[in-house]
Amino acid sequence: MAASEPQRIALIGVGTIGMSMAALHLARENTIVSVFDTRPDLEQYLLKTLPNYLSEELPSASSVTSLISSGRLHIHTSLESACASATIIQEQGPENLSFKKSLWAQVESMAPPSAHLWTSTSGIAASAQQSEMRDKTRLLVVHPFNPPHIMPLLEIVPSPDTAPERVEFARQYFSRPGSRHRPVIIKKEIPGFVGNRLAFALLREACYLVQEDVVTAKDLDTILMASLGPRWAGNGVFESYQQGGGEGGISAFLDKLGGTMQEVWDGLGKVDVLGGTETGWKEKVISQTDGAYGTFTAEMIKEKEKRLEDLVRVQEKKYDIPELE
Repeated sequence: MAASEPQRIALIGVGTIGMSMAALHLARENTIVSVFDTRPDLEQYLLKTLPNYLSEELPSASSVTSLISSGRLHIHTSLESACASATIIQEQGPENLSFKKSLWAQVESMAPPSAHLWTSTSGIAASAQQSEMRDKTRLLVVHPFNPPHIMPLLEIVPSPDTAPERVEFARQYFSRPGSRHRPVIIKKEIPGFVGNRLAFALLREACYLVQEDVVTAKDLDTILMASLGPRWAGNGVFESYQQGGGEGGISAFLDKLGGTMQEVWDGLGKVDVLGGTETGWKEKVISQTDGAYGTFTAEMIKEKEKRLEDLVRVQEKKYDIPELE
């Protein structure tokens, strides 16, 4: 079955990521989505929560009721029934290796042999999850950035045993015409994949700078939003430095600022998120962040998501620039 054909998708686990993934899949007109979660109030939870993720100006439970009555959304009380006729099975369970290994061994025994198996983990490799499976060719990581119904990136990370056609199917599914999503195939398994490694590297240095009283948490956010944020949203890392180097591109940039870069790299901070020799940085970061932003209300989160959608649209915009003489 081609990725462009109608798909029956089973979502296992509908927390924040799972709910957003449900909205992503339901945005395609040719999908039927089945959901399974162990929470006893699953239907009430979907009626209350899913409308906030759907593309509607005035979200309401009636939109979910309509999806259920039309047969596009099914609620299951057992893992077996959710998987029985699925063409794609996607898991958004706890970030726990033992859980995932056990789950995929169960799914393999219940699912059609042709079904594609995707895990939405943020950092656990497919090769680690599939150790108890008989057929290791079907499982791969589909790592979304939160919230996936808005954020374009999907990191597709196969294990060494994943069949190439399974990888290509996932890529084609998310890169259909009209989709805002941009799947990227990661060539090697590595902890945290790529997006999170970049994010966590920046977060580590941000925590170090706050720990050392170089800058406050609020001012650091201002610096990022007023410089790297818009620059990298428009060009990315390497393209930015290719442009920043002028006629010589990134080669000239590295030649001109290599000494400064090396001094900064040599002096980058190191903080231990699990404890260890550094003490007090967590409390300082948490205190300053809480003081600057407090607790986000539902209205605040919705506003930020709307702004995020606008930023993504700007990335897709084409500009008519007159030819320069």
